[in-house]
Amino acid sequence: MENLVVGLGNPGPEYAETRHNIGQMVVDELARRGASSLSVSKKTHTRTATVRLAGRPVAIGVPMSYMNVSGGPTSSLMKYCSVQPTDVIVVHDELDIPFGTVKIKRGGGSAGHNGLKDVTKALGTPDYVRVRVGIGRPPGRMEVATFVLKPFSAAERKELPFLVDDAADAVEAILEHGLEAAQMRFHTKG
Repeated sequence: MENLVVGLGNPGPEYAETRHNIGQMVVDELARRGASSLSVSKKTHTRTATVRLAGRPVAIGVPMSYMNVSGGPTSSLMKYCSVQPTDVIVVHDELDIPFGTVKIKRGGGSAGHNGLKDVTKALGTPDYVRVRVGIGRPPGRMEVATFVLKPFSAAERKELPFLVDDAADAVEAILEHGLEAAQMRFHTKG
């Protein structure tokens, strides 16, 4: 296996439609595109599948743990698939990017995202690729923790399928054309 794509989120139906689970939504879309579905791996504590993306087999998965402890399952799946941290693509929600926008980068800090903090700690490096899916900032004085665990608004839900598609396209662009070409494509969208 050359790459592993991990979508961050929280387990359970009460979190399924929340902003924090956009990473899982994107991995579910990649599974659909690969004509597969995720199945439980007790060994790695993830839901996972191998799908064909960009013309080659790619492992995809979502931790079955809560967001803040995503690192252990991500690391277990990475080792199980025999990939290096630099070949891991993590898809996650990003407060500092407007809703509907997708940005891509390798490495960097966690910007207060506890899921990323835990993944970085478990992988032993921040040098993995991140597909950052914009969810925007909370309105008014709403706490960040409250905001990310709320479902998308009615207006956002209308746009959500397009955002999930864009983020899945970004993953495929990274796999097919490389990080820099994918960044050029997604960072210059107007």
